[in-house]
Amino acid sequence: MKVMDHPVFRRFWYPVMPLERLQAGPQRFELLGQGLALFMDAAGQPAALEDRCCHRSARLSLGSVREGILACAYHGWQYDRSGQCVLMPQLPGQPPGPQRRVKAFACEARYGYAWVALEDPLYGIPRIPEAENPAFRLVHEFYEVWNTAALRWMENELDMAHPSFVHLGTFGTPEHLTAHDAVIEEFHGGFHYRGRLGVAVAHHASKWEKRQDPNERRLDCTWYAPFAVRLGIHYPDGPAHIVVNIQVPLANDRSQMVQFCLVEDRGQGVDLDKILAFDRAVTLEDKRILEGTDPDVPLDMHTERHMPSDQPGIAMRRILKRIIESDTSARAAGAPPPSAPSG
Repeated sequence: MKVMDHPVFRRFWYPVMPLERLQAGPQRFELLGQGLALFMDAAGQPAALEDRCCHRSARLSLGSVREGILACAYHGWQYDRSGQCVLMPQLPGQPPGPQRRVKAFACEARYGYAWVALEDPLYGIPRIPEAENPAFRLVHEFYEVWNTAALRWMENELDMAHPSFVHLGTFGTPEHLTAHDAVIEEFHGGFHYRGRLGVAVAHHASKWEKRQDPNERRLDCTWYAPFAVRLGIHYPDGPAHIVVNIQVPLANDRSQMVQFCLVEDRGQGVDLDKILAFDRAVTLEDKRILEGTDPDVPLDMHTERHMPSDQPGIAMRRILKRIIESDTSARAAGAPPPSAPSG
């Protein structure tokens, strides 16, 4: 499966840009090959337009924003968040009219990012309960391009057989090859995953030292189609650590990696710098492997070989295959399937 081959991937919400970057002016982002001009409107909310002026095709992201209106840098034509041109400086007394407009896309603010859906979204923006809980602190971690397919990264996040090989430099241990008591519970558009995994060191440990009595991660995770995962990591002797990782598809073999975490502060003086450094080391261990994988991820059960611990990845492939087939059939019939809540 290559994301650019299936238009259904245009029907999901993706966090394309940190809101703080829009404070400096319009920004460009390319989502699934679609150029976007992102900016803040008059209400302080993010907006997304096609990054192409309807006059002479200049990139609107090169322009400027004044009182929530985006002005093209080429001839100054001005656009509101709906994509309607509201002023042509060369003809100040002439209304631009409905024919002078650019395409606008659904855009909302959530968790410190501007989220965009290129077409009518199938599900809502994933809900992260801890982000609404004042006992947790939201910390932005990483926003960077990876040369890997989005689905490869998603499978890796819930693959509990790789830490004892890939993450020996951080938390992995060869004594614990797979998770125990792993359970998957599907809902419409994703699944919950629970299990236990022995680890050599926890993210909250005072030092990155291997212990004689390894910690045990209790996992309470959620995958949201297509490329978002909430990793709930709990230790008996430490605060909860929630990692949210979303892969925003740029192309078949490139993704914008968006990661933030939610740290529970029990008044123990959580060292955020240490947690960030630990998470950074873990992601770089993954990156070394994932950027060498095939971006064409087969959704059938025969092209690649599987083992029992692959059940989360198998469930992802099965659900995405069903979503793709449903959307393909609906488009062939002339109407996309109705939107649905994410559950």
